[in-house]
Amino acid sequence: MKRFRAGLWLSLPLLASCMSTHDRTAPSGTEWPALRSPSPRDAAMEARIAGIVAGMTLEQKIGQMTQAEIRYITPDEVRRYYIGSILNGGGSWPGMRKNAKVGDWTALSDSFARAAQATDMKVQIPLIWGTDAVHGHGNVAGATLFPHNIGLGAANDPALIERIGRATAKQVRATGISWVFAPTLAVVENRRWGRSYESYSSDPAIVARYGGAMVHGLQGGLTGDGDVVATAKHFMGDGGTFDGVDQGENRASLRDMIARHGAGYYPALQAGVQTVMISYNSWNDTAAGRDYGKMHGSREMITDVLKGKLGFDGLVVSDWNGIEQVPGCSKPHCAQAINAGIDMIMVPEDWKAFIANTVADVREGRIPMARIDDAVTRILRVKMRAGLFDRPVSASIYNGRADALDASALAREAVRKSAVLLKNDRGLPLRTGQRVLVVGASADSISNQSGGWSLTWQGTENSNRDFATGTTLLAALRQQLGADKVTYSVDGKGVDPSRFDAVVAVLGEAPYAEYHGDVRAPKPVQHSALYPADLAALQAVSGKGVPVVSVLYSGRPTYTNDLINLSDAFVAAFLPGTEGEGLADVLLGGRYDFTGRLSFTWPGSACSTSDGPGNTFQFPRGYGLGYTRHKRLGSLPSPTAPASCETAAR
Repeated sequence: MKRFRAGLWLSLPLLASCMSTHDRTAPSGTEWPALRSPSPRDAAMEARIAGIVAGMTLEQKIGQMTQAEIRYITPDEVRRYYIGSILNGGGSWPGMRKNAKVGDWTALSDSFARAAQATDMKVQIPLIWGTDAVHGHGNVAGATLFPHNIGLGAANDPALIERIGRATAKQVRATGISWVFAPTLAVVENRRWGRSYESYSSDPAIVARYGGAMVHGLQGGLTGDGDVVATAKHFMGDGGTFDGVDQGENRASLRDMIARHGAGYYPALQAGVQTVMISYNSWNDTAAGRDYGKMHGSREMITDVLKGKLGFDGLVVSDWNGIEQVPGCSKPHCAQAINAGIDMIMVPEDWKAFIANTVADVREGRIPMARIDDAVTRILRVKMRAGLFDRPVSASIYNGRADALDASALAREAVRKSAVLLKNDRGLPLRTGQRVLVVGASADSISNQSGGWSLTWQGTENSNRDFATGTTLLAALRQQLGADKVTYSVDGKGVDPSRFDAVVAVLGEAPYAEYHGDVRAPKPVQHSALYPADLAALQAVSGKGVPVVSVLYSGRPTYTNDLINLSDAFVAAFLPGTEGEGLADVLLGGRYDFTGRLSFTWPGSACSTSDGPGNTFQFPRGYGLGYTRHKRLGSLPSPTAPASCETAAR
């Protein structure tokens, strides 16, 4: 891995620029690039795998292809049904206790691992547990949470991304888990999409640079104490669905699918990513009149492109009940998805029915045995490469260590680097000794600060106490300015701003994740329309003769000209995670300047939802001010937003 890694970084600039050269690994026009797995095929390992597969019954093979959720399976059922993998979904914890300790996680991991090693198989096959650690180990109380990808894209720092990957892997290994469903490699085209914050950028070059870096960070050498198996997701086109509808239809041309939506995958594959997760979306190349259908059922995309032309020899996993969306299929039954090339099926609840249905499909000839053997071979290959056959996950030096969850210094650095200063006509930096009024509900909310995939799936139903770590921006300002210098009012009512030297308004979206976070057309994507309480709080303190510094938490670039005009300084903080001190560091200036630059265009109207024709932007990608990079912004155009956006204007 180390030898290959040195060579990979030489090729990353070519890959990241969407491959304008004629290098054979780069996409050109309507031809997928010809890639090969960077992991040399080990003859002894392949022979060992073949021997194991040859000695397995059909039921044992299908069990290895099954991934069940920890709420719906017991360790003894793992043993009885030869289950190959489990996962914990967002908001799922040992004993369904949100405050479960590291020891609770490792105890559950050990019980499942022991069960997998106690079957009546000729050769015992270790279990692999997967989790959505998409900005740190988000399901675990006490784990440091990093900025979401949208903020990390603004940092423009692949080395930082690799370090975050290493820290996340260490957190995950502390809980006895060895597989992470990250990184997301989506290139977002429409900010209506509720998963926009899971994308590093709308620029495929940035996504490409980060994809390989995160895989390196997570996987390391694959067999070390702090290494986990990574996942490139969601293959392919999830960020380009029409109108930003989650799990919707991508209408890209073949050329755009290759050059734009595929851009992050080539470096990730060449970095040796061991698993790829299939996307919920479908692909309909409307210009060419070619409908590829749902990705979960597309043999052309999974077998011919991913496993064939792109040379992927790891395992392909479905998304949560993703097979259900293939026409003619259901949650526990989809021969088409397996025949298309999916090796492991994430079937959280109905896994028993899935096993029975798939066994019947093979026996009745609907799924060839050769396809089953290929799937199991790939699963065992990944487990062997990850060292799971040679050493239990519990043998890691990080296993059970609560201190391994702490990456606060690194996250604080990431927060500083990801915040983008959009305006600073006056007010920043804040200075020691100033009396500061803080307003806005988000100022004292780690939930709003962290967004979705934080303790729970949507990031909702949490209090600051639930996180067991972290600092809100309000608390950070009190620490750095002095508690006696900072006054807090949620709505700014009944407080005279003139008594203060500066006002900090912390505005923010409520947490959300996939599907629930969509802003469905024709609704305008304007923060003040979606969150009128933030507008009211800002209006209560603006124009009172005291500089107002606004900080916005958001999972997408959102139209904010009205809020910017009410502010003397404006910071796009995106979703910074648990370490609010990083924001306080740059707000106070001195040691740190703003270095973040937008990795998405910032909209110039409430109905501007993409970079396509008919849309306007206020700030381009790459925009960002600093204390040494100053420009007076003045007043921005801020027409009244329409109640809805006409289809023709989108």
